[in-house]
Amino acid sequence: MFQRNSRDSSSRGSTNSYSPRSRSFSSAPRSGSGFSSRGPSRGGFRGATRGNRYDKKIDVSVFVRKAKGAVAPEVYVPKHAFVDFAVDARLKQNIVNKGYVTPTPIQDQAIPVVLEGRDIVGIANTGTGKTAAFLIPLIDKVLRNRKENILVMVPTRELAIQIEQELRKFTEKMNIFSVCVVGGAPIGYQIRQLRYQNNFIIGTPGRIKDLIDRKVINLSEFATVVLDEADRMLDMGFVNDMRLILGLMPKPRHTLFFSATLSRDIEILIKDFLNNPVTVSVKTGDTAANVDQDIVQVMQGDTKIELLHDLLTKEDFNKVLIFSRTKHGADKLSRDLTSRGFSSDSIHGDKNHAQRQRALGAFKTNMVKVLVATDVAARGLDIPNVSHVINYDVPATHEDYIHRIGRTGRGGEKGKALTFVE
Repeated sequence: MFQRNSRDSSSRGSTNSYSPRSRSFSSAPRSGSGFSSRGPSRGGFRGATRGNRYDKKIDVSVFVRKAKGAVAPEVYVPKHAFVDFAVDARLKQNIVNKGYVTPTPIQDQAIPVVLEGRDIVGIANTGTGKTAAFLIPLIDKVLRNRKENILVMVPTRELAIQIEQELRKFTEKMNIFSVCVVGGAPIGYQIRQLRYQNNFIIGTPGRIKDLIDRKVINLSEFATVVLDEADRMLDMGFVNDMRLILGLMPKPRHTLFFSATLSRDIEILIKDFLNNPVTVSVKTGDTAANVDQDIVQVMQGDTKIELLHDLLTKEDFNKVLIFSRTKHGADKLSRDLTSRGFSSDSIHGDKNHAQRQRALGAFKTNMVKVLVATDVAARGLDIPNVSHVINYDVPATHEDYIHRIGRTGRGGEKGKALTFVE
């Protein structure tokens, strides 16, 4: 039986919370989806407006959901093994070398479609293997025609770098070359790399547009494009850059479109960008079924940093991603945690490319236990074995919340997410 924090009081309402000192979880009452119908609302965040996206009047039940570990999930039975796909033998060997045997649902359903040359809309949760779902068939496409040029457009530099790293593993000893073009990294080096033949250009919309303006990238030579995490690019205001870039590409073209959500705006982009696409949807829900979600109530007399300190001293908090609302807040929290003896670093948009990569690398390799991030900086991050996500500051929208907690509980592992509520 879970027990409630003894410091809780009836004046705080009936919602229970996670107590750092009592080492207990308890559930908040839920009604329907947990979203309020009062006033203008977006994803359960009442009263959020353009001028004030962060409103403390939250239906906290949004943040409480037990993982479904006790319920046997529906087992997906793939139609293929990786050895069944009609791809080059060298590519199959590299897939085997990476330890891939059974495709994930998005890989199982998307790879044959892409191999056929069809446009595709892939709707899948984060961490479901989307990168391999488009890289494997596109690498085979290049092996069949060495003059093939492919553009991969993503919302963040970290995601671009991760995709290129995956590409290099799949293309080992194949003489397939790529260049990663992202903001925050020296553009001169990228320009020099673009002078060579690169079958893959992987980058963010802003930097791609900059290099097009400098006449370094000629999109008339690119007949294949991947739009990965298209919903995030839309959220981040890249829609005009996306339209401009695709408008410079030849028609017909081969377009691969991946998104975690399917909003009205996304549907408009699909209609404008794709030609008779095949839709593959393996999305299992808004939040990962294997992520325990709960709240930490900040009571009168408590300080958030002390509550966080108590949490981080617990044995199972071994790799923790903390979300802060602001860049300044991320830096300050990281410094405070370091002064308390925790190995910590921060990542946000004001840090340059090298600083962000050092912080991310240290977290991935367990050199630091805690990484404090802002929403934009953490988009697209694929970090294995994150034990906990902590929302030190409440996210602005439900979509941001979904993205944040998706950084844990990846690859079938169980994760935990906590949200501080004042």
